[in-house]
Amino acid sequence: MLNIYNSYTNKKEKFKPVTEGKVAIYSCGPTVYSYAQIGNFSSFLMADLLVRYFKYNGFEVKWVQNITDVGHLVDDSDDGEDKMEKASKEENKTPIEIARFYEEAFLKDSRLLNITVADKYPRATEHIPEMIEIIEDLKAKDIAYETGDGLYFDVTKYKDYGKLSGNTLESLNSGARVEVNSEKRNPQDFALWKKTVGSNANHIMKWDSPWGEGFPGWHLECSAMSRKYLGDTLDFHTGGEDNKFPHHECEIAQSESFTGKKFANYWLHKSHILLNSEKMAKSTGNFFTVSDLIEKGYSKEAIRFTFITTHYRSKLNFTFDALKQSQTQLDRINDFIQLILEAKTDENSNTKPLLSVIKSSKQQFDKALDDDLNVSSAMAALYGFIKSIKKQINKNGITEEGKTEVLNFLKNIDKILAVFNFEKREEKKFSPEEEAKIKKLQEDRIRFRNEKNFAEADKIRDILSKMGVKINDSKI
Repeated sequence: MLNIYNSYTNKKEKFKPVTEGKVAIYSCGPTVYSYAQIGNFSSFLMADLLVRYFKYNGFEVKWVQNITDVGHLVDDSDDGEDKMEKASKEENKTPIEIARFYEEAFLKDSRLLNITVADKYPRATEHIPEMIEIIEDLKAKDIAYETGDGLYFDVTKYKDYGKLSGNTLESLNSGARVEVNSEKRNPQDFALWKKTVGSNANHIMKWDSPWGEGFPGWHLECSAMSRKYLGDTLDFHTGGEDNKFPHHECEIAQSESFTGKKFANYWLHKSHILLNSEKMAKSTGNFFTVSDLIEKGYSKEAIRFTFITTHYRSKLNFTFDALKQSQTQLDRINDFIQLILEAKTDENSNTKPLLSVIKSSKQQFDKALDDDLNVSSAMAALYGFIKSIKKQINKNGITEEGKTEVLNFLKNIDKILAVFNFEKREEKKFSPEEEAKIKKLQEDRIRFRNEKNFAEADKIRDILSKMGVKINDSKI
């Protein structure tokens, strides 16, 4: 069973579901005002890994990932402008046109990275009544209050405010995504609803409410949508490290004040992705999109593999070398799969040692994932498996049953990794000139290997692999 690091308690805990055999997961999705960058996708891939882990272990999983298409304000330097409306002005399109275009781009990139399709992608703009219901309840309890420009949550009415992020009310200033307002009871109070008055008088996206026309606060959206589709208490809530405060902190306060129940039992936060040793962020222009990397010639599998093999609580300093290393590792695993697919069978072979390797490798792989989704350790188990299987086949040969069991093991773990290629390669035909070049490269590679210059040998191996030449250093 999974032992997971809970960001709320800052310690590893044994997972206990709200409902036996089922898992409810809510993930903060994109704000669809531009293309999601790979730092965003690293968080989405973490959530995908969690979803795949539970499905792999036989749980019934319900995963909801929201689409923020209104109410996400930029920082104070932009006077709290809605990101959607800011983008609509820059691109001369309506906010809804902006939202639907970038939503589809997000879903396309998610498919490219083989991210599991969520059970629901709720849009904030389609859940305004659910948000108003929460505000009305909180106002009746005097937890929410009205000002001239909106409705705010009184953070002093929720005693555990700041527990997730470690911030205290005394140390907090007004949230960066909320305009300072002299009518607020406390500078830390956050917006539940913004009226279309003052600086928001020309806000395009607006709805009727008991308090006049306006639009919802960003934090409220997730509380309303998660409750509608997953109930009062989630098993997991996931997001990026940046979401911890103020977004997730505010979600907890308003949700628990509304329902009187614990909002989420476990919180997972993805550490930052760094580029040039600085946090990857759209606001600074320090980022890449998935399409950027694809256009540079990197495979979608290498991109996915790079992110899932870096532990989600570890910062990753993104480099192109890391992508190249991931591709090399994947090529070697896929080459091994091809060796198994093409291996000649010997039905007199003793299959028991091979089955023993599969059993022990599965135990090691599963144990690694059970320990806080440690994919890196799980991969070490896989590499050990490949080495042992090659050794067993070279010693004992392999039966048809053995081939099936090896491939089934790999297919099973690929339900989590989702990066392997099980298609049998067709024999490639080469011209005489290409044959001569290949022969020379193979001779150079053998020489480098004999000289133990493995770096140069690996470079040639990669060149040959890209040419479609099968490399087989094993007897099988």
